[in-house]
Amino acid sequence: MYIHSRADMIVSYYKKTLYSRSEKQKKSALFFCIILVYTYLCNMISKNLTKYIRSLENKKVRKKEGCFIAEGPKVVADLMEHYMPLQLVATEQWYKNNHLIPRKDDGVVTEEELRKVSLLQHPQQVIGIFPITEAPLPSPDDDTLYLALDGIQDPGNMGTIIRIADWFGITTLICSKDTADIYNPKCVQATMGSIARVNVIYTDMEEWLAGLPADYPVYGTFLNGNNIYKEDLSTYGIIIMGNEGNGISEVVGKYVNKRILIPNYPEGRPTADSLNVAIATAITCAEFRRR
Repeated sequence: MYIHSRADMIVSYYKKTLYSRSEKQKKSALFFCIILVYTYLCNMISKNLTKYIRSLENKKVRKKEGCFIAEGPKVVADLMEHYMPLQLVATEQWYKNNHLIPRKDDGVVTEEELRKVSLLQHPQQVIGIFPITEAPLPSPDDDTLYLALDGIQDPGNMGTIIRIADWFGITTLICSKDTADIYNPKCVQATMGSIARVNVIYTDMEEWLAGLPADYPVYGTFLNGNNIYKEDLSTYGIIIMGNEGNGISEVVGKYVNKRILIPNYPEGRPTADSLNVAIATAITCAEFRRR
């Protein structure tokens, strides 16, 4: 059986009406066809938007388009305090709750429609498309504490670390080029909105560290480091956290001049081999800020 496309079916239907004897019938048929075309176009746009949003799950597409997606009232609201969204897709209730009127390119959808577009298992009222921004690489000073990530791979860990940095007032995160992409949807969600307040910069870590003064404090966590609770910690400098499985790489480790360790308890007792990198980051940042 030959299957017409929707557009062909509309054209075919209208042609049949041309043989109608009544002008009134012809006008009614034309009007009906216009409604069908309009509905078809709306559905086509919806499918294109769904495809576009889902394509932003891919890093290459995000880089090419210069944008990323965020989902949920908390994450979207925090981002909107700092950046104008390129597009919003949200339920009518979300617009009402936030006293917003949808713009021309924004979408108003039902919960069911949102589920079809969302990348989350349980969508939360709104999806926002935001521009990717790039902050300049800072020149370390004697007043600022920086966090540096060397090869962190898991987007969930990455997002949690950004949230931890935000909590402890660390506003700049320096990442090696092989560190997980901050704009990965899983990472964005894990930040719980902190992505809006922490600048994340990707660079050649070795080259950046090589340009620092020899006596600038560069801390790194190692299994053979000094007990962090007994070590003198400065109020400024760089804290480097390494890869989940391999720790800090050799090329980066050679620039660490202050090796620290989070000891297990009691010392000498058989325990887990290591801590999750996000948990280790939280403990380390907390100890620095406690001093």
